[in-house]
Amino acid sequence: MSAQETLRAPFPWFGGKSRAAPLVWAALGDVSNYVEPFAGSLAVLLARPHAPRVETVNDADCYVANFWRALAAEPSEVARLADWPVNEADLHARHAWLVGRVEFRERMKIDPDFYDAKVAAWWAWGISQWIGSGWCDLKRNGASASHRKRPIVGGWRIGCGVHQGERTSGHASLAGWFNALRDRLRSVRVCCGDWSRVVKPTVLTTSGVTGVMLDPPYSHDERDPDLYASEDENVAAAAREWAIAHGDDPALRIVLCGYDGEHAMPKGWRAVEWKATGGYGNQRKNGVNENAARERLWLSPFCVEQPPKQRSLFEEVSR
Repeated sequence: MSAQETLRAPFPWFGGKSRAAPLVWAALGDVSNYVEPFAGSLAVLLARPHAPRVETVNDADCYVANFWRALAAEPSEVARLADWPVNEADLHARHAWLVGRVEFRERMKIDPDFYDAKVAAWWAWGISQWIGSGWCDLKRNGASASHRKRPIVGGWRIGCGVHQGERTSGHASLAGWFNALRDRLRSVRVCCGDWSRVVKPTVLTTSGVTGVMLDPPYSHDERDPDLYASEDENVAAAAREWAIAHGDDPALRIVLCGYDGEHAMPKGWRAVEWKATGGYGNQRKNGVNENAARERLWLSPFCVEQPPKQRSLFEEVSR
């Protein structure tokens, strides 16, 4: 099968796995069924090197799930509404409007086909200029949305996410970018709710092998608890327990993300180190970047075995 075009999410995402994606797909291989219970920016799915088959993604954050649903259904409309200059007045007005959509949030959880293109566009427009965490964070803002942050100044040619230009996005217009993403998401099922709903037998049972990418909110003590919408502080532990319970199933290939030492996995699991360059991985203490090299992927026993790296002639001679 031909390699797929690699696309990027049109919004910044703390903890995205774009740099780890090649390692994930090397471990999963060309699985017939792919499940991602913690969708976020879909960095791994969008980097898939194989032609997509059956794919299911989920996020507990209704704004995230809504964006991907709306993009898949009405990419041009979402692009039109998101194509708006960066400015502080609209940033705070739209933030207040978004966190006040109580009925929208409730319907997202009960209607698997529901989406709102305006909410999707304004959410992506705002998060792409919001500095730090807290955008549409109900735990922090409630319905008052009292944050008064100043935006990242930019435009379609400068900035983050939807405010990036052609040089970064690879597309001459926001509509072109969104339509390319729509084509990729054509057969992706987007769910909104607790992560455990999409690791049930009804989702996992299929002909062939299922790949599961588990990237829960990290449980490390130094992680900012306001970074994620999930209210379950023990979600990482729950994801680990599910992975351990299902790791010996030959029909499953599971990848679990976390920090070095965060997950104690049983015999047969392999840990792979990778280096993050942005987000939390780029934070420093006393001028030292301690987080970048702490990222790990734990691979279940039936993940694809990678051949050992062959030493170069120079390495052989120098030993």
